[in-house]
Order: sequence, then C-alpha cells, then structure tokens
Amino acid sequence: MHFESVWIVGSSRSGKTGQLVDRLCRWQAQTPHQGTALPQPTVLVLAANGDNRIVLSDRIAAATAGESSVYATTPLGFFENEVLLFWPLLVETLNLKGRFPLRLRPETEQMLATKLWQPDLDDGQLQQLGIAVDRWVRRTLDLLQLAGAAGIAPEEIPERLARGLPMEPDALPLWQYQGALLLRWRQWCWEWGLLTYGIVFELYWRYLLPHPNYQRQLTQRFAAVFADDADEYPAVAKLLFETLLDRGLPGTFTFNPEGGIRLGLNADPDTMADLAERCRVETLTGRQGLAATLGHSIVKLALEPTYFTQLPSREVECVQTVSRAHLLRRVGDAIVEAVNAKTLEPQEIAVIVPGLDAIARYTLTRILEDRGVPARSLNVQRPLVSSPHVRAVLTLLALVYPGLGRTIDRNAVAEMLVTLSEKFADPPKHPSIDPVRAGAMVDVCYQPHPEAPHLLPIATFDRWDRLGYRATDAYERIRNWSETAREQLAQRTIASPVSAIDSIVREFLWRRDLPDEQLEALRELLETAQHFWEVEKRVRWKPNDDTTALYEFIALLQRGTVAANPYPLRHLSRPAVLLSNIYQYRTSRLCHRWHFWLDISSPLWMSGGSAVLFGAPLFLRSRPTIRYTEADAQQADEERLERILYDLLARVEERVVLGYSELAINGQEQTGLLLSLANAAVEAL
Repeated sequence: MHFESVWIVGSSRSGKTGQLVDRLCRWQAQTPHQGTALPQPTVLVLAANGDNRIVLSDRIAAATAGESSVYATTPLGFFENEVLLFWPLLVETLNLKGRFPLRLRPETEQMLATKLWQPDLDDGQLQQLGIAVDRWVRRTLDLLQLAGAAGIAPEEIPERLARGLPMEPDALPLWQYQGALLLRWRQWCWEWGLLTYGIVFELYWRYLLPHPNYQRQLTQRFAAVFADDADEYPAVAKLLFETLLDRGLPGTFTFNPEGGIRLGLNADPDTMADLAERCRVETLTGRQGLAATLGHSIVKLALEPTYFTQLPSREVECVQTVSRAHLLRRVGDAIVEAVNAKTLEPQEIAVIVPGLDAIARYTLTRILEDRGVPARSLNVQRPLVSSPHVRAVLTLLALVYPGLGRTIDRNAVAEMLVTLSEKFADPPKHPSIDPVRAGAMVDVCYQPHPEAPHLLPIATFDRWDRLGYRATDAYERIRNWSETAREQLAQRTIASPVSAIDSIVREFLWRRDLPDEQLEALRELLETAQHFWEVEKRVRWKPNDDTTALYEFIALLQRGTVAANPYPLRHLSRPAVLLSNIYQYRTSRLCHRWHFWLDISSPLWMSGGSAVLFGAPLFLRSRPTIRYTEADAQQADEERLERILYDLLARVEERVVLGYSELAINGQEQTGLLLSLANAAVEAL
C-alpha cells in the first residue's frame, strides 16, 4: 500500500511531534505483517538529541502499545552505529588495517591531536596572534567536524577558509598547512581505528552511503523513516533521507522554521528545508503560549529601534536594579513570594539566563532552597575537576603511584582528608576530619616529594591526642589504604589505574545517599578513566608506562576539559524551580507557566548563550562560498535572536518577568538589544 512522504511545518509546540506519532501509527496499521520467520524491516525514527529521543520513544511506545518495531536514535548516533556495523566494508574500501574501531571523546581527540602535531606546533609556523595552543588545536579539529557534517571533503577546508574569512592575503599558506595537518590526523586515526565526530561524518557520507551494497542493506533493514525536528540535523542527514526516498521508502519529517538551535554547531536548517520539495507539505498554523499574543510586538521591539509599544503588565513585568547581585536577590524573593502565595508551584517556574554562570546558579539556588523552595539546574556541565570528590581521588592516586608528586600540594592533601573522611562520620555528611584539623595534620604529617609523596603516621604529630579519636582514626584509615595500595602496586596486583580509581570510590566515597551532582561526577570520572585507558592501550607511546599515562590523565582533568555528563543523562523530575541557559532550555523542549529572563540587556542574548564554532557559516551547504562579512554576521545574529524570542515565548503560558541590571558582573554597563523590552515593560513592585 502506498504511503506518501510528508513534510510537517510548524512553530514551537504546534503539535508536530504528535502528528509524526499519529502518522507512524497509521503507517503501522496500513502495513501488513509478513508471517515469515525472517527479520521484518523496522522503522527508523530520528530525534534531535538523546533526551528528545527518549521522550519520543516513550510516546511511540505508548501510542502503539509497544507493538511497533522501531529503531530510535539521533542522526549522529545513527551514522556512528552504521560506521561500526559496516566497518569491514570500509576496511575493504579504504584498504585499512582490520582494527576494531574505537570512538574518541573530544578531550582525548584533542590530546592525541596535540601529540601528533607537537613538532609542528613547536616550530612556530602555526602560531596565530592571541590564540593559545589548546584553543588552536580544538578549533582545527572542529573544522573537520563542520566539513564532515556538511558533506564537504576535508581537502576543501583551506580553500573555504581562504574565500570566506576576511584575513590577510598571506593567510592561505596557513590554511593550507592547517588542512595538511587535518589530513595527516585523519589518516593516522584510520590506521589506528579511531573515530571522531568529523571522521564518522566523512566515512558515512563519502564512502559508506554511496556504496551499492550498503544501500541495498538499508532498504532491507528499514521500511520507513520518521524524523522529528529536522531543523536540528546536519546536511549529511539530507543525503541519507534522499537515498531512502529514492529507493521508495516513505518519510515523515517535522520542521520548525523558528528552531535551528544547533545552527553554528553543525546543523544546517536551510539545506534540510530543501527536502520539502520531495514531500507533501502540511503546515500547522497558529502560535502557542505568549508567542500568539506578544511575539510580534516583542520581536519588533528588539530588532527595530524606531518601534515602541507598551507591553501589557499582566503578561510582562520588569525587575530593574543597579547591580547584578541585587537583581538575583530580588528575583529570588519574587519567586519565593509567588510560591508561598500559592500562585503557582515551583515546577511551573523557569529562570533562563543567556550565560548561566556559577555565581548566578549558586546564588539563586541558595536563596530559594534556604527559604524552602527547591531548585535544580538543567544539564549542568561543570568541569569534572570542580568536584571535590574527583580532586580527592586524583590526590590519593598521586600518593600511590610514583612520579606524581608535582600534581599535588598541601592544600590538595588537606582537602582530600576532609572529603574522604565523610564516609567514616556519623552522620556521613559531616566529615570526621574538619578543615582546621586537616590543615594541622598536613603541616606535620604530609611528606612532599616529586617522586614519592606520602603520609606519615599520626604519631608524628606531637599532640595527636588533641585531634580527637574520630579524626585520627579516619586519617589512619586513609594512610593505611595508601600504603597498602602502594605495596600492591609494587607487587603488580593492581591491574590498572582504572582499578585503583574504582577501589578509591568504593572504599571512601560511595554512599547510597550521595547527591545527584556528586554521583554524576563519580560516574563520569570512572567512564572517563575507562575510556582514557582504552585509548591509551591502543596508541601507547611508551610500553608499560602507567605513570606517564596517569600524569597525562590528571593533567587532562585539571585543565577542565572534561565535563560531568555521564550516560544516560536523564534525571527523575522533581518539583523544583528550573535554572537553565537558553541553549539547554530550548533543546530540552520544555514549557512553564512563568519565565524569568535574566540579564536581559546582555549581548549574549544575540548568540543564544551558546558558542558558534569557528568558521561554521562557511560550511553551510545552503550558503555560497563567498566572503563572510560583518554585515552577514549581524544579520545572522538578528535572525537567531528572532528565533530565540519566538521559541521562548511559545514555551511560557502566562507571564515573563524580565530581569535587568545596569551593571554586569564585571562592573561594565550593559546595553544589549533586549534593553528595549525592559523599557517597554512595567516595573514590578
């Protein structure tokens, strides 16, 4: 039975996903089940990110009573799984070594690329004014990812940079050198069987997707494709969809013209929109939330300097202060007052900040929770080393493994004693060794040494009896464990540093009542360590050298390049005020009764509070390869701001409270575009 392809267009919360699920149910009802023992073709379902995939899978399972055969994933997850599944075909096509592929995390990718390029970095030919080496390496690797996501050969990267960037005339040799390094990096990864995001993209679109054997397998494995939020997909996804449509598979796609959240981070909405020409287009009219009544006025206020209108006080209020600290206090008081008055529940409030820094997050959380209003942050990605539990593990490792004495100091050892002694306390939340006692112990009992730092017996302290039984007992437990571990290391009974880290966590840190953020940090530490040593074993530069590898691992964490974001990232929702930046809130597709938009005059609202990868506009297939000017950048920022405003307004039902402080956190005056909204709103009492 013929089932036509459909392109569903609509604004935020217009019912696009519901339509997609309904069409999947109708497709399942119209498709007869073949009563054979052979595997039946499944349905390919794509979502923009991992959290959206889980929600979409749950909706499909509920709508079909769990009877549909669905393979739900993200575009990048699909490309990666296909490359892994058909790796033998790629090995044969590219004449590679038969190593099983191993995907690199971004932090290990950057570390290995730096090692590979170290001779070139040392000779100074690649130095650019004002750019640190780490940032230059990350920027270069991102170019490979952008090119791969756009379906552009890496050999074209130097030419695109030279054409698009307003640089000096002699910049072309630098871009060519950069391109040569990327090709060398790609070849090295192929030889070792290492996969990065950029390499996965290229292997898929350039070598796997055009292969006739693979295309035949695609149509045998999948019977239809359903893609939600196609405006967040890379251009390579369009090549996949066109291949499926060419082979007769029906498709259903949803598209939000006001989405494009990942534009600048490898998404290409305009290229994906061209796919509508091959489908029947269904347009869902009407806006949701406050976007229906205030969207047009607020966007004109933000983008047209000559336009002015008074915003209705029932829907929009403004909190104006001089300092940001006073702003956070007033916003916290307003939320507490609204909750205590039973006007709304905590889970019906979202506080959105373009760049949600640690100060704002901590201040708001403390103000709210100290007054009985729970608060939680959405998908916080702090550096892993910011966790005291992680720092304690790294410090104890330095007391066990030789040659790591330079990675710790007295303050780190004192913090370790406080943190690791929490498990021996009663109640556990209060450490057996307080900071004062820890400092006194370290001053006397810690023996620093570049090769073998260690803890001395507590009896070395002249008046150790005055420290108290709990503190001395906890100290001796930690010291005895480190001494025993050092002996086991000498006897080669510790398999790897990963085993040592796991042992430290189980011995000193694991408790059933650990807070979520501490549990996440420990899980991510174990996952990161396991991944690091997997890669280390494969490309080890020196045989049997755990100390050097551990030194590099500690340095990697101390640079703050690893964020606590373990898999799977899905919290049990608890009723709490939500704190989020713009990017995380939009990608999570949430909705609340009240919004608090803080730092409304910050220039970060123009970028949505998220970084745009260097050179990203030059790798959009929908854009001609011409010079990218300041006027182009200004237009892109204004278009992004318009999408942000319409999207956020569609996700708030009753009221927006604008928070504005004359001075930013650094003391500078703020004069962003959205200051006009604050001037048009009634000030809250």
